[in-house]
Amino acid sequence: MKGIGRFKNPEAQQRYFDLYERAMRESPPPDEVYDVPGRHGTTRVYRFGAGAHPVVLLPGLRGTSASYAALIPGLARHGPVYAVDSLGEAGRSVQTAPFTGVGDRARGLDDVLAALGLRGVHLVGGSTGGWHAVNQAIHAPDRLASIALLDPTTVSAGFSAAVQWRGAAAAVLNRDSSWRRFLAWSAGEDIFDQPAAQVIVAGIRAYRARVPVQTCPREDDLRAIRVPVVALFGGRSVVHDPAAAAANLRALLAHAEVHVLPDAGHYLYLRPEDRQRVLDVITTTRLR
Repeated sequence: MKGIGRFKNPEAQQRYFDLYERAMRESPPPDEVYDVPGRHGTTRVYRFGAGAHPVVLLPGLRGTSASYAALIPGLARHGPVYAVDSLGEAGRSVQTAPFTGVGDRARGLDDVLAALGLRGVHLVGGSTGGWHAVNQAIHAPDRLASIALLDPTTVSAGFSAAVQWRGAAAAVLNRDSSWRRFLAWSAGEDIFDQPAAQVIVAGIRAYRARVPVQTCPREDDLRAIRVPVVALFGGRSVVHDPAAAAANLRALLAHAEVHVLPDAGHYLYLRPEDRQRVLDVITTTRLR
């Protein structure tokens, strides 16, 4: 992968960070903010709460720490929560060197965890963040206690054709109305005006990401994962076939705990009842 991720111009960058800061205000004030230097750049991390059993949150594609605002208060009641802006994508992390492959992304995150002194990490990833959590368990698992996957994409099933062509159409048109339709379809309700969703769209418009292509890991690599795995899929998710994704993960990882939330879409914790189920599963896994 050649090049590094960067904003298109200073004006786009400023518009993006105006929305970013607004979205971050949906979360409680962080107890600590870190800019952790590493081999591919500086990674922004926010800490909420304190104690043992650290949870580290990885956002979905074009998402940021702001995407976890609804979960952070519940998780921080039980111990420290670290929310990460993915290096190489829009957010407060700053890429300075190119990634040569997916292993680089795992090693870079391992460097961040090491710099923060974290071990026994419960790594939680939603959407593409779930893929990152699996990638971490494959390439750099030593600091992990478990991984939790929230409707993970391209782990045990590829993207649906519908999400690919609808996403491409929204990007080509690049109007508020086209993004509103896409997000309403993918989420199951209109979330376009939510601050975290505004950040995602602004990141697509303002930032040129330079990251390795996200593809399903090899089945042998999935089978070799030894850390405990819990996965939740949205029964109404449209980004992939959720029933097939869940069944494939069960077949490939016999020790994985796999659940399907029948009425949830890809944005797994959008509805209060599903949000509580997600919190319960993560908290139970963390305190085992």
